[in-house]
Amino acid sequence: MEMFYSFFVFSLILSSSYAAVQDFCVADYRVPSGPAGYSCKRPENVKVNDFVYSGLGNAGNTSNIYRSVLTKASYDEVPSLNGLGISIARADLAPGGAVPLHTHPGSNEIFLLVKGKLIAGFISSDTNTVYQTTIKSGDIFVIPGGLLHFFVNIGGAEDNPVVAFASYSSSSIHVQIVDDALFKNNFPTELINRTTLLSISEIRRLKALFGGTK
Repeated sequence: MEMFYSFFVFSLILSSSYAAVQDFCVADYRVPSGPAGYSCKRPENVKVNDFVYSGLGNAGNTSNIYRSVLTKASYDEVPSLNGLGISIARADLAPGGAVPLHTHPGSNEIFLLVKGKLIAGFISSDTNTVYQTTIKSGDIFVIPGGLLHFFVNIGGAEDNPVVAFASYSSSSIHVQIVDDALFKNNFPTELINRTTLLSISEIRRLKALFGGTK
């Protein structure tokens, strides 16, 4: 027990010392990223521009099947986010647009609606309860990590298009869309049929729509 306590205290001191000597770990894009992120730039190579990003000021291109788009600002776009455990994204939804069922593995989300009106919802993993509501400009919606969630634009002409910002408890933004996972790859049609009970004809139609094979 004493050995464990000593190790615990030593670990805290070591962690505190590390934080004291290194305020940040700006990503060095010359080296590929790994599970823990990017390697750190040498301090003499860090510039103030590493902490500034202007990529969320304009609306993204919503010319797609969902009429929505997510523009990310993660450690891949903003080098100073590397290792901080936070990121942000802009969501744009055209009239009639929707953000399809998707998850962000390992990341909680706070969604701030800046303009428009949406149905926002998520599905719990234990009881499959759907928690959905209508949100308006100025509202936030909290999505616990890893849960399937969605947004649907229901605003009138005065509310469109929708603009929102989402923050995440991760330096990277991983998005897994249910439709893409099923129909935008080489997942065999017969296996999708057996595991979802969708008809063969419907699966083939959706694969053709999303560009999947097999």
